[in-house]
Amino acid sequence: MSGAGGTTAARQATGSGDIPVDTPRVPAREAAESELSKPMYHENDPNILQRGLNHFWDWVAGVFDAAAGAAPGGPAGLAVLALILIGLAAALWWRLGTPQRSSRTPDALFESDGPRSAAQHRAAADAHAAALRWTEAVQERMRAIVRSLEERALLDPRPGRTADEAATEAGRALPGHAARLRSAARNFDDVTYGGRTAGQPTYLALRTLDTELDEAKPVLPGASRGAAG
Repeated sequence: MSGAGGTTAARQATGSGDIPVDTPRVPAREAAESELSKPMYHENDPNILQRGLNHFWDWVAGVFDAAAGAAPGGPAGLAVLALILIGLAAALWWRLGTPQRSSRTPDALFESDGPRSAAQHRAAADAHAAALRWTEAVQERMRAIVRSLEERALLDPRPGRTADEAATEAGRALPGHAARLRSAARNFDDVTYGGRTAGQPTYLALRTLDTELDEAKPVLPGASRGAAG
């Protein structure tokens, strides 16, 4: 009787849960997904922007990994190639300058609308003077002076040259006019960049200087030494 009772007790114990009860997979997965979908589990999740950035950097890392695998020497070879490319880019920038950079400096003498002859600048200056536009007349007459010196090969044509630079260089070849050339350059800068207004006397002085320079003979390098010997 005790044996039968023991067997019955064992069965009851077994039926009471000592052996785990298997739960079907699909309901268990759904229950887990439902539980994990609760907001309490997502308080620290990254936002949309962060997730996008994470995906982007993962993609960049993948690209570099692929490049490192294809480059000779692996990652070290890729680093060398990157340095070479950076060096080439720096050399191009140094040689060509920044894209779409104008060759005209902020205080350049000539405009960037294409070269004009000394005669054309003189005609423009006379037209401005006839209309009493003295500031524009002074500007064009100074340009005529410098262009005329370039046409006579007393100055090398150089884009971006300033009035001061032109006066200094021309004064070496025409020392007798050096002081007046520097004064003309200052007048040009004053009315062009200094906000001053030119008058008739300034223009007439420039016109006279232009006429005298056109007739002046340059002092050639070594001429004084030759004369002294």
